[in-house]
Amino acid sequence: MIRVENVSKAFPDKVVLRNISARFENGMTNLIIGQSGSGKTVLMKSIVGLHEVDEGDIFYGDIHFNELSFRDKKSLRQKVGMLFQGAALFDFASVEENVMYPLDMFTNMTKDEKRERANICLKRVDMVNTNNLFPSELSGGMKKRVAIARAIALNPRYLFCDEPNSGLDPKTSILIDNLIKEITQEFCITTIVNTHDMNSVMGIGDKIIFIHQGEKWWEGSKDEILQSDNQQLNDFVFASKLAKRIRFGTE
Repeated sequence: MIRVENVSKAFPDKVVLRNISARFENGMTNLIIGQSGSGKTVLMKSIVGLHEVDEGDIFYGDIHFNELSFRDKKSLRQKVGMLFQGAALFDFASVEENVMYPLDMFTNMTKDEKRERANICLKRVDMVNTNNLFPSELSGGMKKRVAIARAIALNPRYLFCDEPNSGLDPKTSILIDNLIKEITQEFCITTIVNTHDMNSVMGIGDKIIFIHQGEKWWEGSKDEILQSDNQQLNDFVFASKLAKRIRFGTE
């Protein structure tokens, strides 16, 4: 479980987060949603430690993240998996080398042990026998699956996914969503997903936090979101659905 309490963050030209408190539950897909510029990406980066918060506290279980030394933060990050927008695979490295990268960075495993772990992760995301391929040879959905394999290579307790369905068609998006959901439940991970995709929200949203202009305006489940009387949330839901239909030519 991850907990944020009264978190605020500002940059020189703008206050981005204002007094946000939230709990991200273990074994659940916790979604942060909101319009572009709402602050959801800054919130995720603050939780990971890529941004230092100006006020407030962040806890990983009982560990007060803000108070950790640089070395202790690095140690904690070994328990964190990251799925970046666009997959962010290394173009110069093979599929196997990409998955082995965090093992190279954070473990003393032998080459054979790393290769065995990479194969286990690739099998879990249905990418067997792709070890020697390069990202340029993969489809968008295949790249995301390799990125998920890399994210779980260290058996993380926490998984962060930044717009995991960006650039994918609806069918592939559902496959990626279901894979994230399955891995979350299978390994009892605390998963946080930053998204504006309402299909993801309604498909895998165990817990949803809606950020509007840097503030938390709503919190609930996918079963509750369509019953909300929060006007800003309703506007976001409607606009997101309409944009999706227009993008794929169904409107």
